[in-house]
Amino acid sequence: MPEEGSSEPGTEDVAASGTAPPNSDPMTWWYRWLCRIAGVLGGVSCAIAGLWNCVTIDPLNIAAGVWMVLNAFVLFLCEAPFCCQFIEFANAVSARVDKLRYWQKAVFYCGMAIFPVFLRFSITTLFGNAIAFASGVLYGLASLGKKGDAVSYARLQNRKMADEEKQSGAIHSETAEQ
Repeated sequence: MPEEGSSEPGTEDVAASGTAPPNSDPMTWWYRWLCRIAGVLGGVSCAIAGLWNCVTIDPLNIAAGVWMVLNAFVLFLCEAPFCCQFIEFANAVSARVDKLRYWQKAVFYCGMAIFPVFLRFSITTLFGNAIAFASGVLYGLASLGKKGDAVSYARLQNRKMADEEKQSGAIHSETAEQ
């Protein structure tokens, strides 16, 4: 039982760490899993397409393929650290990435996915990075927040129309007085 004047247990930890409590997360559990699965599938597609890109003699294709394999590794490290159990710092990296804002993850994932496409535009780089880019888009959509409900939107529209009618009525009365 906490002493009088003290706050609830655990609130000091939240204030000290600077992170919000888990209930304030705007993302639902299924959307969080969708983003994670998209990240893992993006890593798989980047790895396969990157290895396929490396089977050539063109240096730009090889560079794009190596970058795609690196993208796959980073996606696995961030989204599924259990796949990288042989790396000591995998859980620490994943925890740090989880603290990032959703728009930061979106920019990072989309930027990683676009670079090989600009390096060497081909079907392999385009489709290999598509799911990784989609993962970034999903995180970007999460940064926008939840959609408002229809009732509050309808009230807002009605209020806006009433304000416009008042304004147009005032303008018509001013023109009639002149």
